[in-house]
Amino acid sequence: SPAIERLAALKQAQGLTYTAHLPLWSVEPSTLLAPVRQGSVRAVIECIQATLPLRPEVYVLHATGALAAEFYRMRLPDMARALILRQFQNCARESLKAILGETGIASRQLAIETIEFPFDLTMELAEELDLSICLDTGHVLSGFSGPVELDDVLERCLPRLAEIHLHDSPRLAAGQPVVYGKDHQPLGAGDLDVGRLLDRLAAANFTGRLIFDLR
Repeated sequence: SPAIERLAALKQAQGLTYTAHLPLWSVEPSTLLAPVRQGSVRAVIECIQATLPLRPEVYVLHATGALAAEFYRMRLPDMARALILRQFQNCARESLKAILGETGIASRQLAIETIEFPFDLTMELAEELDLSICLDTGHVLSGFSGPVELDDVLERCLPRLAEIHLHDSPRLAAGQPVVYGKDHQPLGAGDLDVGRLLDRLAAANFTGRLIFDLR
């Protein structure tokens, strides 16, 4: 398309590199409803294929969508919630396999983001399919990925870390409900220890991309 051609020319002229965030609104790659899931996969595949001329370093994807997040928030018995979320994870796995299989991109070129879905289930997908991870600092601090500490999440992600979405948020206190809209704040407006984060990345020789993800 003309837009891709212009971006490719800009990349060559300025020596830029790109990463690409794949669609997250109106797609449900983890839904149990097969036609919707298949349509979501098709939309993601078409976006990857359209941007291949830009040679993005990594494609960032929300492996689960708003429906999975809604069930994650529901007041349900723990066993029922765990069973339901596993079903969403299973469907996400099938979608990820289909995306990799049809596009032919390397598995590590696809980075699944820490979003409103249990971090452990997200990491299981990354490890099983040998994917990369996009660590979103504000999502983790806000409690979207469960009762996990950012430092612990970072350590577990480091071997697969390809990109960081950097924004601030108050840290969710134990026993408190998740409050929406407090993430995506400027650095210094929440509880993110930016210096500690950057020092750890430097010590780990992180060479991925750091993206300011502000509103």
